[in-house]
Amino acid sequence: MTDSAQLPKSRKTELSRLEKNLRHEVGRAIADFSMIEDGDKVMCCLSGGKDSYTMLDILLVLQRHAPIRFELIAVNLDQKQPGFPEHVLPDYARSVGVEFHAIERDTYSIVKEKVPDGKTTCGLCSRLRRGILYDFAVDHGVTKIALGHHRDDILETLFLNMFHGGSLKAMPPKLKSDDGRNVVIRPLAYCRERDIERYAEMRQFPIIPCNLCGSQENLQRQSVKTMLRTWEQQFPGRIESLTRAVGNVAPSHLMDPRLYDFSSLSERKPSGVNSDTNSDINSGVNTADTTFGRLDVINI
Repeated sequence: MTDSAQLPKSRKTELSRLEKNLRHEVGRAIADFSMIEDGDKVMCCLSGGKDSYTMLDILLVLQRHAPIRFELIAVNLDQKQPGFPEHVLPDYARSVGVEFHAIERDTYSIVKEKVPDGKTTCGLCSRLRRGILYDFAVDHGVTKIALGHHRDDILETLFLNMFHGGSLKAMPPKLKSDDGRNVVIRPLAYCRERDIERYAEMRQFPIIPCNLCGSQENLQRQSVKTMLRTWEQQFPGRIESLTRAVGNVAPSHLMDPRLYDFSSLSERKPSGVNSDTNSDINSGVNTADTTFGRLDVINI
């Protein structure tokens, strides 16, 4: 991992700018969604990818300056993928002074056995990982589970669910697990992937590639990622607008009666008007002319 003091001045300035921006966005997400509170024990799920390294790194910076006190631990699920370098993550955690736990479960064999060749392994793999990590968190008194999903992941999930699932939902920045035992947070929810990529590159984190799912080609998520990056190049500001839209929802302007009570909407008569009285006659307006006007409006 790179020590910023060893960088040339121009790269040191860029790294400082990136860290400041990421720190600002993570801090904003934590504040907006009450992700971390005083006394929390936060479990950072460390996969060895750029996102989880960046998340842990920024949280360590915030921990030193935050007005509240919270504990950080790093946890990796060793899924027994062939060739997985078991020493990399504990060595890194030791170098930054973070308590580290390795959970060993052979989910790799289960996924390879259950999922036919050529099919996406991500769904089963993530369900298995989630259950194991949730149980570990409960057993170790963890109050928040921090995952490294960023802004681009959230938008990609939004479009994947629309295109392939027929639902309007993304990844929430904070959620409670279905069984109510765990609270999951995504501190990088406002962070751009390209900033994370550049930050991880400059910090020279010891990246571990995922040979189970990360290298699979032609995944639906990859096609959505390409679509979003093309939009970002062709239409500057569109991705920022999409991000704002996810947090600016108007249920009354969608079509889900579970979110908005459309049945309660009814035409109300003006106060003081008697429904049994012909107001046209009382006001001296010619009834025939009024009727014609109403029909004309209907035809239009």
